[in-house]
Formats: sequence, C-alpha cells, structure tokens
Amino acid sequence: MSADHETLEAEQSFEHYLAGRAALVDAFLDSYLPPESTPPETLSRAVRYSLFAGGKRLRPVLVLAAAEAVGGEASDALPAAAAFEMIHTYSLIHDDLPAMDDDSLRRGRPTSHVVFGEAIAILAGDALQTHAFAVLADPPPPCQLPAERRIRAVAELASAAGAGGMVGGQVFDLESEGRPVDFATLERIHRHKTGALIRASARVGAIASGASEDDLSRLTRFGEEAGLAFQIVDDILDVEGSDATLGKSAGKDARSGKATYPLVHGIGEARRRAEELVSSALHRLEPFGDRGRPLALLAEHMIRRSR
Repeated sequence: MSADHETLEAEQSFEHYLAGRAALVDAFLDSYLPPESTPPETLSRAVRYSLFAGGKRLRPVLVLAAAEAVGGEASDALPAAAAFEMIHTYSLIHDDLPAMDDDSLRRGRPTSHVVFGEAIAILAGDALQTHAFAVLADPPPPCQLPAERRIRAVAELASAAGAGGMVGGQVFDLESEGRPVDFATLERIHRHKTGALIRASARVGAIASGASEDDLSRLTRFGEEAGLAFQIVDDILDVEGSDATLGKSAGKDARSGKATYPLVHGIGEARRRAEELVSSALHRLEPFGDRGRPLALLAEHMIRRSR
C-alpha cells in the first residue's frame, strides 16, 4: 500500500470519526438548549443561530477523544463537550463585535451582530457562557458524573476561559496590535487566547473519565502543543486562505496589525514550528496505543489544514 493511499485512508477515517462525534455533540446541544420559541424569542434564536452555524466541533470532539483515550465513554463526557462548544461559540460572537475584530462573516454566514444587532449578540454570548457552566455543574440524565469530577471540570473550564486564559489572551492580542512583538509575547498571546481552551478540552475529557494523574499530565502536554499548533495554522490560513475556504474574512490579521507567526517568523518557519509541535504532541500519545488514535488523527488534521 502506498504512503499516499495510507494518508487518504487515515483522512477518511478521521473525517468519519469527526462527523460521528460532532453529530453526538449537536444532538445533545439541540436537546439541551431552549427552542427558538422560548421567551425571550430573539435571544433563543440568536443563541441557536451562532451555535448551529456550522464548524467541525474540534474542541468538543477533543473532549470526547480524550475521554476515550483514558478508557472512558464518550456519552459520559458529552455535557463537557457541549460546554466547550458553547464557550467557544460565545467567544466567536464577542470577537466579531465592532468593538473587537469588527467582522461581518463567521462560519460562512453573517455574524450575530449583523443579523441581530450588537446588544442581542452580546447577550447571546452571555447566555451561551452561562449555559456552559450550568450543563457542566448539573448535567441532564443519563450522565451521572461524580460531583468531584463535575466541580473539577467547572474549575478547569473557568480557568481556561477567563482572565488567565482565553479572555486574558484576547487582551494581550488587542494590546499588541500595530506594535513590534517578540517571540515570547507572540507565544503568550497564542497560548492564552487559543491554546488554553484546547488544553482544557483534553484535560476535562480526561477528568470526566477519571484519568490517572500520569495520563492527565500526558494529555495536558498534548493539549498545550496541539493548541499552539492549531493557532499557528490559523495564522497561516489567514494569509493563504480565502473567505470561502475559511468561512470568515481572510487577511484580517494583517489589516488589523495583529501579532501572528507569519508576520513575526515568515510562512516557512511558522509551518515548521506547527509541524514540530504536532510531532511532539503525537509522541505524548504513544502510551495510549490504539485508544489515542482519534487524538492523533485530530492533531494531524491541524497540520493538513495548512497544506
């Protein structure tokens, strides 16, 4: 069998796994969130508009794959997976606002504030954030995670999404616009703004399944490296991609004067750094054997996005 054929089979296997797990997450989200007819109807519509606008559900799938890697069941980690997608979507709604990135396109559709106005967009993001913590703290049946694991998962997500993680990273990013940025500052931005939530996705999936501290440590390192690689590839795609392929406005980083890997290091070095990080992340998975294969495919998918 040729290397190209093996690569194609791996990609098809991953796409099948990704689609199946994403469908589980979407079904859970649809059953958990209030219908569009729930008052206030405008808010319910806005929440669902952004949440079900598309996307591959990489963060929630990472939660499920991490749970499976340590021997758990995907079904037990579904509430956590849904929580991460809600936090991610809330962050996208707020990132797109005129006061932030001022973008009019997201996941191939007009952004929330374009459709519903700025005030409702802000409140839709707020609603998704609170729904995320509610489902983690009190998941619906049949999920019966021990209270200790639920509390730990809430703390992990809060830390990753707040001032010490995603929100703090957004501040670092805003403050760096139009200014010279060194390597250390660039990595700090990316590890906080994007990497923290991806790292926490792996950790919470493992926590939900009662992982050992050794396995949790391995998946933490995996999440850190994969998360940074993911953002570097996003930086590359912003330069080389198009609105149609990205589902959002291409070239926006350069126009905004944002700190990115291609800007600081060039495309070639950015791609080399992403591949180096993914290679290291894959090494972390070796002790998991076949159970870690979905995580490995997920990391490899991140690099394929830039080719």
